Amino acid sequence: MLVSNAATRAAPLSVAPMMDWTDRHCRVFHRQISRHALLYTEMVTAPAVIHGDRGRLLGFDAVEHPVALQLGGSDPAELAEAARIAAGYGYDEINLNVGCPSDRVQSGCFGAVLMERPGLVADCVAAMIAAAPVEVTVKCRIGVDDQVPEEVLPAFLDTVAAAGVTRFAIHARKAWLQGLSPKENRDVPPLDYPLVLAMKRAFPALHVSVNGGIASLDQAESFLAAGLDGVMIGRAAYHEPYEILGAADARIFGAESGTDRFEVVEAMRPYIARHLETGGRLHQITRHMLGLFHGQPGARTWRRILSERANAPGAGLEVLDAALAPLRDLAA
Repeated sequence: MLVSNAATRAAPLSVAPMMDWTDRHCRVFHRQISRHALLYTEMVTAPAVIHGDRGRLLGFDAVEHPVALQLGGSDPAELAEAARIAAGYGYDEINLNVGCPSDRVQSGCFGAVLMERPGLVADCVAAMIAAAPVEVTVKCRIGVDDQVPEEVLPAFLDTVAAAGVTRFAIHARKAWLQGLSPKENRDVPPLDYPLVLAMKRAFPALHVSVNGGIASLDQAESFLAAGLDGVMIGRAAYHEPYEILGAADARIFGAESGTDRFEVVEAMRPYIARHLETGGRLHQITRHMLGLFHGQPGARTWRRILSERANAPGAGLEVLDAALAPLRDLAA
C-alpha cells in the first residue's frame, strides 16, 4: 500500500480539529499564514460521509494541502467505507477521533469513550488502513474517568500500533465523561505533559504529537526539543493565528517566513470574492479572521467592523476594506 507522507512531514506543527471552527474557510485562511503546518477538518462522522452530502462535508480547496480529515465512528466497516470515500477526495491523512468527550459522541460510542475499548479501535484502524491508500492516524486522550493513564495509555498505544498506526496525537488530559461538560473537559482535567513525553520514550518508533493547552511557538519548540515529533495547537492557533502560524514556517520547518498580516488579507480577497459570487455570506469567512491582528494597533476596530457588518445581507469586500483601512493608516 502506498502511503503519502505529506502529512507526516507537516506534523511537527498542526492546527487541531475543532468543531464549528476549522471548516474549509478557516483552513484556507490559515494556509495563507503558514504554507507548511498540517491542517485538520472538523470531525465528520462515518455515517455522515456515507449517507450525507459528500461535497459539502468533504470538499476542500487544493490550497489547503497538507490537510487531514478527522473521522468519528466505532464501526470498522463504516469507517473503512468512509475512509475509502474520503481518499478519493485527496486528503493527505485520515484521523480517527478517540478524544472528543461530548455527550453526542458518547451516545454514539465513539470519541473518548473508545479509550476503554482499544481492541475495537485496533479493528477500526485496521479496516481503514486496508480500505484507503492514505495515512491513518489516531488522536486520543491519556485516559477517561477513573482509568489510570500510566497504565491504560501505553496499553492503548501498543494495541493500536499493532494494527498499523504509526502516528498518534495525544491530548495530554483525561476526559471525564461523567461530571464534566465538553467545554470543561478542555480546561479542567490537569495536563500531564510528562506522560506524553514518556510515551515517546517508550515507543520510539511511533510519531507522537502532543496536544492540549499549548499557547505559543516557544512552547511548541520546547516540546520538539524534548524529543516529541509534533505539536498540535488548537484554540491559540484560532484566536491568535498570526502569533502561532506567522513564524511557524521559519521556526518549525526551516523554510522562508510567511507573509505579513496585510498580505494575508490580500491573499484572501480572491477566495472571498469567489465565495460571494456563489451565494456565500461574507461572515462565513471573516468570522475566522477576527484574530488576525491580535495585539496590533487597530485590532479592536478590525474585529468590531467585521463583527457588526459582515453578517449584513449583501455585505461584500467593501466591509473588509473598511475594517482594514484604519490599520493601514496606523501602520503608515
